[in-house]
Amino acid sequence: MASTEPSALRDNFPVPGDGLDAARMPGHWLLARLGKRVLRPGGLELTRWMLDALGVDPEDRVVELAAGLGATARLTLARHPAAYTAVDRDPTAVAALSALAAPGPTEMRAVRSDAADTRLPDGDASVVYGEAMLTMQPEPAKRRIVREAHRLLDDSTGRYAIHELCLLPDDLDPALAERITADLREAIHVGARPLTPTDWTELLADEGFTVTAHKTAPMALLEPRRLVADEGMVPALRIAGRALRDPAALRRVLHMRRVFRRHRAHLGAISLLAVPTPSKA
Repeated sequence: MASTEPSALRDNFPVPGDGLDAARMPGHWLLARLGKRVLRPGGLELTRWMLDALGVDPEDRVVELAAGLGATARLTLARHPAAYTAVDRDPTAVAALSALAAPGPTEMRAVRSDAADTRLPDGDASVVYGEAMLTMQPEPAKRRIVREAHRLLDDSTGRYAIHELCLLPDDLDPALAERITADLREAIHVGARPLTPTDWTELLADEGFTVTAHKTAPMALLEPRRLVADEGMVPALRIAGRALRDPAALRRVLHMRRVFRRHRAHLGAISLLAVPTPSKA
């Protein structure tokens, strides 16, 4: 059985973006290349809250959208669902996810597909979740992905959860929100578009979901305490050592951390649990 702890993730784990220039590659790929395996804005603590809120159990058929490096997959598999399907469009990620060992009778597979068009059967999942992926999409793509999650779920038992960046507070000045978004895009080289908690809730509601629970957490992805909590002491030291030996990577990491710190009063992480809204008679 594969360990579910971050310290058990192999240092030679293949990652998307290998071979790209550290100065230009997306920030999450750069961090993965340095050895960081937990790339969720609220860290493992918020991921565990999300899985607890979903109540994943041996009866569930789980689909994870944009499963990435498999850190959450391991936590999910440790809950022994009846089935687990990892969806990712990156072939390197799919190959790594396919190599995960499923404990007990869990039926496991990894498919290369887009989160907005998985080509999986209608209503075949009781749990769908995605982390750190809607934030990176423009609004129309956000809506297509949420709509796809709704299509995948069994209306009677279905639960959906997300774990994303958020802007705080709900009445944040639009000009400041735009400045934060622009700074994020420049730092991480990805078109990040986080929403406020209310806007995340309304997005899900517009696409047929009712939010039943949510939790926020600080956005502390690159803070030493979070790094150790998510990765373990020895892996955290290895990540720091690799960055110190790679000047271009170190400059990028420090720049990302400066941006996160500059906007820490208005930048957080959020997880929301939702269920399909019953159709009106």
